[in-house]
Amino acid sequence: MTGMKEQPWYKEWFSSPFYHKLYFERDEQEAAAFINRLIHHIRPAPGSQILDVACGRGRHSRILASQGFSVTGIDISRDSIEYAKQFEQENLSFYLHDMRLPFWGNYFDYAFSFFTSFGYFRTRREHDDALRTIARGLKPGGEFVIDYLNVHYAERHLVRSETKMIDGTCYEIRRWDDETHFFKNIIITDSSLREPLSFTEQVAKFTPGDFTEMLAFQELRPVELFGDYSLTSYDIIKSPRLIIRCVRESLSATGSEKRLYSDGRSTDALT
Repeated sequence: MTGMKEQPWYKEWFSSPFYHKLYFERDEQEAAAFINRLIHHIRPAPGSQILDVACGRGRHSRILASQGFSVTGIDISRDSIEYAKQFEQENLSFYLHDMRLPFWGNYFDYAFSFFTSFGYFRTRREHDDALRTIARGLKPGGEFVIDYLNVHYAERHLVRSETKMIDGTCYEIRRWDDETHFFKNIIITDSSLREPLSFTEQVAKFTPGDFTEMLAFQELRPVELFGDYSLTSYDIIKSPRLIIRCVRESLSATGSEKRLYSDGRSTDALT
């Protein structure tokens, strides 16, 4: 219909139950092992305030909360947040929120972005806005860890096509790339569907140099780079992941109280 704005691919796909079946109803042990290893390495103080960016249904937030930290999860998917809210407790809360928009300021000790939950937006400015939200949410000296794919490794190991059967659902997957993005088309066939569904993901090819520039612009200083979930050193060719640990150097604006929006709004106008 003319005049209607096209919905970004991730809004519908991230809310689909087929998305969660494909990516998250597996590898729970790997995810828990990585988070536990990371926490052991960076050693947050007991009770630290942690922001889980793009938390999905909250599986990583729950792991962190179970270790005694105070965890806040945010995600753009309404369905995911509604699911996650059943697990809320005194030290665990979830909010429907677009990471490109301001959130609590000068509040968190740590922020995490796990398992390539970044790089989905259309423009560089939108990614800068997301990093600004994260940076402004950290206290001075707070830390941000982003877990991303390693572009050079992914280019060399791109599986062009495959078919997966998960609990009776068929996923036909085709991958390709260009100079700036990786793409993945997923066609889903399931007995509950009248016709197959099709989604096309795209993830930006952000290199360590890209991240260094974007992070520096937000006063986030990289202090460690890891190349996999065992936290081994990063190798530009051999490492499957790019995991960056950085520190918030200073705050452009001061203030000791958390706030949702700098202009005093109490609602979130998601884009």
